[in-house]
Formats: sequence, structure tokens, C-alpha cells
Amino acid sequence: MNSATTFMITIAFCAVHLFVGRLHFLDAMPRSRWLSGAGGVAVAYVFLHILPELAAHARMLDERTPLGSHLAEIAAYGMGLAGLTVFYGVERRVTASKDTNDALADRELFALHIGTNAVLAAILVYLLERDVEDDPLVLAIYGAAVALHFLSADFGSREHHPRLYDRYGRWVLIGATLIGWGGAMVVELPELWISGLVAFVGGAVVLVTLKEELPAERESRFLPFLVGAASYAGLIAAQKALV
Repeated sequence: MNSATTFMITIAFCAVHLFVGRLHFLDAMPRSRWLSGAGGVAVAYVFLHILPELAAHARMLDERTPLGSHLAEIAAYGMGLAGLTVFYGVERRVTASKDTNDALADRELFALHIGTNAVLAAILVYLLERDVEDDPLVLAIYGAAVALHFLSADFGSREHHPRLYDRYGRWVLIGATLIGWGGAMVVELPELWISGLVAFVGGAVVLVTLKEELPAERESRFLPFLVGAASYAGLIAAQKALV
């Protein structure tokens, strides 16, 4: 793997965490077309990259464990369900706390929210180094999809807790992003573990993306979402055709 290239992509991710609060054009109603487009890319990434890897993870479990094909398939997709469920639980707690006047409880929920997002960021960057093909085009496509996911997720986190995000949250996310890259430099997890992380991340990304797009009060834009998803699908198709 070209570590210099993945490090530069990692720095770009850190820039998203750091400067999302200054992108004032995103703070619009109806929802910014850029955020809806980013959501489309993130969902396309899950369906065109993560789900095929889930199928491969199921085959690997079947071959390397005594589960059998049916239980291996349930275990593989169950990891995706686990990722979605964990992040759904956190988002529900944060949303339910919006009307509270308890500053301490609000800070605790913010820590939970940012903490789970930081774990997701670290895993995504680890997979950039350990799971993505060492090809400039593939790295660029993956990097763009993850950067746009971070853009949408960070904007949502800051929307709930703007002051706490600017003071603490973005630095936690930057630290987690760098830890993910550094961890990939020194720790090589077994292939079975990596495929499990891919499955967990897939469920998490689907939840984080759709919870930003679906609520009626956000007045999300369908056309930019569609363009984002179709554009990413076209890039994936072009990359596969060139292989």
C-alpha cells in the first residue's frame, strides 16, 4: 500500500472535521444540495462496495469456521445490522435529549455521540490502508466517498452541539482519524476481523447517512441525492471496466 497517498487522504479527512463549521453554505433550508449529494455518494458506497464485501465475508466465515453456509451468512450480515443498531441507539439518545436543560447530561450525550463517530472514523481510515486496493483510482474513489460521509456526519453532529463540536468534538475526530491511520501502520488484523469491521461499518454508514436525509424537517433534496449516488456508481463501473 502507498502509505504516503493514504496519509494525504487521511489529512484531507482531518480537514473536513476541522473546517466543516466554516462551510456556511451547508447551513441552509431546504437542506443543502451538497449535503444531499454527499449522502447519495455515501449510500452508493455502501451498496456497491460494502455489500459485495459482506458476501465475501460470509464465504470466508463458511470456509474458515464450522458455522456452515447459512449461519455464516447470518453472522456476516448480522455485523452490518449491529453497526446500524449501535448508531441508531446513539442517535435516538441524542435526538431525545434536544429539549433537556441539563448541561451535564447534554455534555455526556455529546461525548457518547462523538465517541461513536470517532470509533467509526478510526475504522474507516484503518480500512483505507488495510482493505482498499493499492490503486490510485480506487483510493481516490474510496477517499472521496468517505470524505463526503464525514462531511454529512460532522455537519449533523455540529448541528446538535455547535459549541461543543467546535471546542472538543472536531479535535476528537481528528485524533481518531490519525489513530486509525497510525494503527494501520503498526497493526495488521487477521483478514476475518477486517471483513467483520467492513460489515459493521456498512451498517453504521447507512444509518448515519439516512438519518441525515430522511427526517421531514430537513427538507432534503432528492435530485442531488440521486446525482451523488449515480455519479459514484458510474465511477465504480468505470473503475471495474478498466481492471
